[in-house]
Amino acid sequence: MDAATALKRLTNRAEAHIEADEKARTALADALAKAPATDLTTQIDGAFRESANAKPWRQLMKRVERHGVREGLAKQKAEALEVLLSYGMSMSTSMVANGARFAEQDGLRRFLDVVDTFEIDEDSDPAGAPVEVPETTENQRAVLRAIKETGVVLKEAHVLDGGVRTANREGTIAPTVDRIEWSVRQGWAVVDTSAELRDGQAVTLTSLGEAILAG
Repeated sequence: MDAATALKRLTNRAEAHIEADEKARTALADALAKAPATDLTTQIDGAFRESANAKPWRQLMKRVERHGVREGLAKQKAEALEVLLSYGMSMSTSMVANGARFAEQDGLRRFLDVVDTFEIDEDSDPAGAPVEVPETTENQRAVLRAIKETGVVLKEAHVLDGGVRTANREGTIAPTVDRIEWSVRQGWAVVDTSAELRDGQAVTLTSLGEAILAG
């Protein structure tokens, strides 16, 4: 298939998994807020599963932004396979750690099962195609400027606070997490999900986000 068709299909898949991940995180946070005695097994398993399913798709979208569809997909497939093959047989004494590990393995297998069906034609990658800049409001452009100028990163937070918070350079004001996530969904910004959330995941503008500011 041509790269434009592949990009559309991959993006649709990625958006579906990312949305499912966000819903699972919200469901877990809601369950935690209701009562400490609530059995959270279902919500925790769901959060593990959807997070693991979404992770390689988030990474793929970042690679596509940097390298184009064909090369980005090839790089992500290679990394997913390498990570999957690196798992040994040893088990943790923690049931939570084991659950997260099994979920990640399953997420990688599911990802590879899907993308192995994608055969992208050579020289069809639209990486050099002109960017169509959408109309935006001043508030939306202000969010993009803040992302670019504050060095904002997403960091781990208490699950009751949504599980994610922002951090930025001293003396600057970062956009809120929900505004960052909205910009990511529009394709205007991207989060470096190759880093762990506890260490900080950098947020940067995509070429489309840069084009919006330049326009």
